[in-house]
Amino acid sequence: MRAAIVENYGAPERVRIAELPVPVPGAGELLVRVHAAAVTSADARIRAARFPRGFAPMARLMFGVRRPRRQVLGSAFSGVVEAVGPAARGSDAGGFAPGDEVSGMTGSPMGAHAEYLCIAASRAVPKPAAVSHEDAAGVLFGGSTALYFLRKKADVAPGTSVLVIGASGAIGTNAVQLAARAGARVTGVCSAGNRALVAGLGAERTIDRAGTEWAEHDGRYDVVLDTVGVLSPASGRRLLTERGVLLLAVADLWQILGAHGNVKSGTAPERPEDVALLLQMLAAGELVSVTDLVAPLEDIAAAHARVDTGRKVGNVIVRP
Repeated sequence: MRAAIVENYGAPERVRIAELPVPVPGAGELLVRVHAAAVTSADARIRAARFPRGFAPMARLMFGVRRPRRQVLGSAFSGVVEAVGPAARGSDAGGFAPGDEVSGMTGSPMGAHAEYLCIAASRAVPKPAAVSHEDAAGVLFGGSTALYFLRKKADVAPGTSVLVIGASGAIGTNAVQLAARAGARVTGVCSAGNRALVAGLGAERTIDRAGTEWAEHDGRYDVVLDTVGVLSPASGRRLLTERGVLLLAVADLWQILGAHGNVKSGTAPERPEDVALLLQMLAAGELVSVTDLVAPLEDIAAAHARVDTGRKVGNVIVRP
């Protein structure tokens, strides 16, 4: 099978296409023919060994000290079941059979940037027929992170004032929609060219991140979600109402360790129930998966380069 591999840490050009054996599903696993996979900021960070401040030593131990331990990156995927492992039949596989369309997140094994991957049947979720593979793969990384922070770390309800910084990114486009659907009054910070998009997703107000409007902004919000890592706890707290909460979706080790009281951070879990909810919302037209680029697997270096710019709008997708 064709797969995108990273043999050494570095620039996007480090990613190349190679021929690898098709994996064999073991007990409780599914072999999935991948139709679409997201190239996320997490993939780019691992490829470049560009870890948040304080995380480099433990990240190197996890992902590989001198070179990536897992050469095939990619977590969020959508595809079709090709084969079922021996102990994953019937109820143990949730009823999955060859030909079923599934989506999911692989977790630390990664491996989605390839024509085939093996995944635990418990991590796979049926993909609704009304949802394309590209939209399914695109919504999972940013959508699950937005869900985690807005629903688990904050209490977003009708009338809540929410500020989303990085509102046009993978996390931000989902956060704006989810907060607006919850009845919140959403303000989105993004580039000038993306203000119309963010407003169309549900933001009542948009702010140009590069203009004086943001530099001079002194508003107060019940929830501030920083999806790009531009706020510190101190600068973020200045944007909060008396009972407001600051959510740092991107934070260094010291910010995470120091997050307490009205400052919250952490890593979103990859829960199948969240995947299922996001897919159901897509199918019902309650959520839109925003896509910046869809490219063949052969162009994955360009996909990584696009992510590295920090200017992608929504998601970058490759099709093996």
